[in-house]
Amino acid sequence: MDIIALLQSVDKSIDQTTLRQLGVIVTAMLSMTGRVTMLGLSRWADKGGSYRTIQRFYNQTINWSKLNWLLIQQRLLKEDDTLLLGGDETIVTKAGQSTYGLDRFFSSLFGKPVRGLSFFALSLISVKRRVSSVVMMEQLTKEPSSTVHAEPKTVKSNKATGKRKRGRPKGSKNKNHRDVELPAYLQHIQKLIQELLALLGPQISLVYCVLDGAFGHNNALQMVRRCELHLISKLRCNAALYLPYAGPKQKRGAPRKYGQRLDYNQLPATALVESSLNGQIRTDVYHLHVWHKKFPDLLNVVIIVKFNLTTNKRAHIILFSSDLSLSFEGWIREGLDYV
Repeated sequence: MDIIALLQSVDKSIDQTTLRQLGVIVTAMLSMTGRVTMLGLSRWADKGGSYRTIQRFYNQTINWSKLNWLLIQQRLLKEDDTLLLGGDETIVTKAGQSTYGLDRFFSSLFGKPVRGLSFFALSLISVKRRVSSVVMMEQLTKEPSSTVHAEPKTVKSNKATGKRKRGRPKGSKNKNHRDVELPAYLQHIQKLIQELLALLGPQISLVYCVLDGAFGHNNALQMVRRCELHLISKLRCNAALYLPYAGPKQKRGAPRKYGQRLDYNQLPATALVESSLNGQIRTDVYHLHVWHKKFPDLLNVVIIVKFNLTTNKRAHIILFSSDLSLSFEGWIREGLDYV
């Protein structure tokens, strides 16, 4: 009865027949064990959940994103809550040959590529209650490989040594890292984010999009910025970061941007914002603004260093945001667990 009462909040979006079928299917899905199939649902469903009825239900076109948003809006949202937009890819293993989009995708759970389906989910993350509610999920497919291979680029070399000449190649131009051409999968994700923002409307103000380390590059950052959001993600542990140049101004040429390269074994003591000790593990947190040569703008970076006092081993992770005004005590602290 709780499930039926919960579904009454979406009765204006779907007809009563579909709503009744949805109640039967949800009850069976939560009761059954093993992989969910239409045949399994029909065996676990109560009266009104025959196999033919379930087939009719899944043949309908339903705006699931709108239904999810109505449920979240009426049952889960709080007025004093702060929301983040989170996105992640998930892999579902699948056998067979005829399923649309079936291919081999890398799964972090298995640690290797597996045969299955790939889905990308967008959710609203409640900072106060630390709960993520999925609003939209779409299937991702691999780009078809071209049968015509492009000719490899030839590099001018020195005849005597067989190596490329020193210096910058003649005729090369600076790359505009803001005006980048997004790959097909990022264009698909950008479209999903724009559809979600249009669904939420002006009453929900989102500022940050939280993505995992697979999106810790400039293309993903520009994709999020074009959606008028700021990105919170993770960089590679060996990312080449540079402190802003603080030396004397040059008499000629453009002002220098890059200062000393960041050494992760000797981070600036002035950037240390928090230090804690848990047993033999000391955790140091550094917060600073740095340059990356693949990004057009300064990055707001948080580096978390863990040091084992017994073995003297250390490890670190690098989180970053495109919002330079983002304080460590506020948004970054709440977004650490979701990256």
